[in-house]
Amino acid sequence: MDLAEQGEGFAAFWQERHLCTIATSRPGGPPHVVPVGVTLDLATATARVITSGSSYKARLIARSGPSGALVALTQVDGRRWSTLEGLAVLRTEPEQVADAERRYAARYKPPRPNPSRVVVEIRVTNVLGNV
Repeated sequence: MDLAEQGEGFAAFWQERHLCTIATSRPGGPPHVVPVGVTLDLATATARVITSGSSYKARLIARSGPSGALVALTQVDGRRWSTLEGLAVLRTEPEQVADAERRYAARYKPPRPNPSRVVVEIRVTNVLGNV
């Protein structure tokens, strides 16, 4: 997916400091929705969420295996909103975690230390919104 086609307003919106939500599917189908910080790499259409490996969202995504879990990331600011849909996988490699932490610090603030941190990496396949 070429996120550059979404325009400058879209790119700016995903660089502003907004909390987001991530929706994953629980066993049996009901959604699990929680607040998260998200970074978006426009060039690669990759969104990243840092979290503890023991979090419920991480465990749900891990269950999906190497093919990934369908997720939705949403941020809202008044009438402006954007949802990124895609396939999520967990990354545990130290260099992947460090890269995601740097990206998070650039958009939000330096994350607190967490030795069990993992990265939810989402390959964006669809975009919805009004930005």
